Amino acid sequence: MTFILRLIRHSLIFLLFLCLFIGCAVWLLLRGSLPQYTGEIIISGLKTPVSIERDTLGSVTIHAQNRLDLTHALGFVHAQERFFEMDLMRRRAAGELSELFGSAALPADRIARRYRMRARVSAILNQLTRDEYELLNVYQQGVNDGLKALTVRPFPYLLTQSQPNDWQMEDSLLVVMAMYFMLNDTSKYRELDLSIMKVSLPDSVYQFLTANGGHWEAPLLGKPSAWPLLPTADEINLQTLDPKLLHHDYELNGNMPGSNNFAVAGVIANGAALVANDMHLELKVPSTWFRTRLIYSNQDSNNHNHDHDITGVSLPGMPAIIIGSNRHIAWSFTNSYGDFSDWIRTTLDPQDTSRYLSSTGWKSLTTHYETIHVKDASDEQLIVQETEWGPILAKDYDGTPLALAWTALQPRAVNLRLGELGHTSSIDEAILIAQNSGMPAQNFIVGDKNGNIAWTIAGLIPQRTKNYDPTLPADWSSSNTGWQGWLETASYPLINNPPSHRLWTANAQVIANPLISLLGDGGYDLGARAKQILDNLNERDHFSPADMLAIQLDHRALFLARWHQLLKSILNQMQDAQWHPEMQQALVDWDGQASTTSVSYRIVHAYRQEVIQRIIEGFAAIIWQHNPSFELPKLNQAENAVWLLIEQQPQHLLSPGYDSWDALLTDSAEQVANTMQKQPGGIMARHWGEHNTASIRHPLSRMLPNFIASWLDMPTDALPGGGNMPRVQTPNFGASQRSAVAPGNEEDGYFDMPGGQSGHPLSPYYGSGHTNWAKGEPTPFLPGPSEQVMRLLPPT
Repeated sequence: MTFILRLIRHSLIFLLFLCLFIGCAVWLLLRGSLPQYTGEIIISGLKTPVSIERDTLGSVTIHAQNRLDLTHALGFVHAQERFFEMDLMRRRAAGELSELFGSAALPADRIARRYRMRARVSAILNQLTRDEYELLNVYQQGVNDGLKALTVRPFPYLLTQSQPNDWQMEDSLLVVMAMYFMLNDTSKYRELDLSIMKVSLPDSVYQFLTANGGHWEAPLLGKPSAWPLLPTADEINLQTLDPKLLHHDYELNGNMPGSNNFAVAGVIANGAALVANDMHLELKVPSTWFRTRLIYSNQDSNNHNHDHDITGVSLPGMPAIIIGSNRHIAWSFTNSYGDFSDWIRTTLDPQDTSRYLSSTGWKSLTTHYETIHVKDASDEQLIVQETEWGPILAKDYDGTPLALAWTALQPRAVNLRLGELGHTSSIDEAILIAQNSGMPAQNFIVGDKNGNIAWTIAGLIPQRTKNYDPTLPADWSSSNTGWQGWLETASYPLINNPPSHRLWTANAQVIANPLISLLGDGGYDLGARAKQILDNLNERDHFSPADMLAIQLDHRALFLARWHQLLKSILNQMQDAQWHPEMQQALVDWDGQASTTSVSYRIVHAYRQEVIQRIIEGFAAIIWQHNPSFELPKLNQAENAVWLLIEQQPQHLLSPGYDSWDALLTDSAEQVANTMQKQPGGIMARHWGEHNTASIRHPLSRMLPNFIASWLDMPTDALPGGGNMPRVQTPNFGASQRSAVAPGNEEDGYFDMPGGQSGHPLSPYYGSGHTNWAKGEPTPFLPGPSEQVMRLLPPT
């Protein structure tokens, strides 16, 4: 017995030391993949020394004597802090995730690879200007130098048991393509669903559901259109449909990649223009953006030296400041949601399906063979067929093949012009730079230190013929149909120094009829958010950065006020319901805000969603009769249609299964009450913060045990804000940064960012600044005092 006990004791001691050994080994491996923050490194390719400073948040300030050395150092820093995230972006765009993650990533790769983005950016690379090519080249060298300088490869590659591939010049262009996918995907696939709706519904119904306009809109130019009239009973009667057709799963609003940006002229600020931006994206760890300040000198063609001081955020993978300020101008972006893609109905030769009818007659389809490499599995080959307009990627409602024309697939889709914004002092030059930038088309708001402000569209705009509807697939086999090059910058919509001294955009229509045809309709958001921003701007006669932050943090649910009143009136009709007292009590705390403690906001929010689902699915049932798997696109403007129906309550437009509109509205209230009452604590415990709890995660945390995942992920804070208000917020979607700055007065600006600066969990900058972002407390726009300094030196 003593021997057995001694054996057990020795075994436990051995296991303890083994665990300690393994723990130390893992710790040392992780430590070895940390970025280097101090000391000196000799880097071949540098001409002059470069210093890299970090403040308490890890915000990077790079001092260099010329732009090329600065770009080299930026690549070095990006690689050390964010190489894995850069790798994911290039792989997502190129359809190469399976090489890293195996067969689990195949579905995503099969979709992305059909666009052949790596082949396209390789061709674009050869079209860049000499200066752009040189910048990409030194940036690539810097990235690979930074990767090689790590003692151990970045920790995600340890977890995935893989090796990182060197960065190539075309990979930076793939990062831009990844942004095209992120910002344009919902728009281009929306048209396929609209096509099915168009042929399945009476025209008056289609127009009623998919129109743009209404009283919520607040465009910069023009007046919004009135909403179409109700379809008549002669055109449609939903009461005749079978209630069993209803799916009960339609969601009106999803997460739309978007943003807010707004600016005020210097005359109502402190002399310089004041520019605010909060870009709404999926929230993740680390942040999409990287806080960066670039300070260097360069010499122009006349041998004059110019000092540059540019502060903002860079996008790891690209050698540029995306938004920021340079002491002369400050600039910002929001997704424009114009229409920058078209689906072309492609006629195949019935005698030879390898041929199609082009704009000049019958042509052979171009066939490409794409090989997807899969980790720990066999390669998979895709066959991609292309037309003169683009690849065939889908089928129309009647089975006709559809080719995609998309700005991202064009030779001019990507360039490095955006990086020139940091080097101009003129607002007029900034406008031209933005308009000629190869990037997803964005609303661009810029202001200068003299107080001027302007808005235009950044990125390419296709010039369409006017003989087809660009929101639906069309036949382009006629030579006078389709895209005829790009809109000249002289024809771009432009607002320069508006009389109101205010500019604003929030993913809604920025230009109404008749100018909207310039941009098209890619699925604009409802204008409630833009209108609330405009109303906030009009309430003040003078602005400071603190005033801009107050607008960004505005989580008043003005949009839901009428839904609150509707629910109150419906509850008055349901006083005998068992749950009525608790619902009535829950609405008492209504203060019109999406605050974390509000039960009433959560109830009204859920009630609106329930009512809209029941109304919209009545129309969808017409389509489901013949196409039961059809999914409605996001009809963000349909709030106008729904409210019109609630006000007028036409019996023929009431969803099947209901005898009256009151029945639909009361059933919706009962569904919300029953759902909430069944949960622990009942209705009164269902505060908004319980639903809107942060889920901001590292991309690998889902693969790990919870105790490790929680170490990688950000805290699960209850977050105020919601939809259709300036402070857009869901658990994993919202402001990827918040900032406001006046060029020349950068010291007074602020900048907040979730998810942290560094991608390494042992870095002191992992999650840095996240707490301030969650609390809505501003951090300074400029980096603070340097805490750590590293120097990159050229060979002696």
